[in-house]
Amino acid sequence: MMMMMMMMMMMMMMMMMMMMMMMMMMMVMMMKMMMMMILMMMMMMMLLMMMMMMMMMMMMMMMMMMMMMMMMMMMMMMMMMMMMMMMMMMILNATTCSS
Repeated sequence: MMMMMMMMMMMMMMMMMMMMMMMMMMMVMMMKMMMMMILMMMMMMMLLMMMMMMMMMMMMMMMMMMMMMMMMMMMMMMMMMMMMMMMMMMILNATTCSS
């Protein structure tokens, strides 16, 4: 009987040890997984940020281009107006001179 009890106890102890080991392994695995997850999340965030930055840059560039175009158009308009004025003056001068 005593031997039986001892055996049982030993078995129990072994089982417990195994369980503990398994638990430890599981914990380590979980930790690793968590770390990986966090890393992945970080990477994703970085990518998103980069994308956002790129978008912002593109928008800024577009805005700048638009502004430049507007400025050019304004300049052209001004030039045209100046030319028209010059022409008018010339015509006026010519008419006044001839008379």
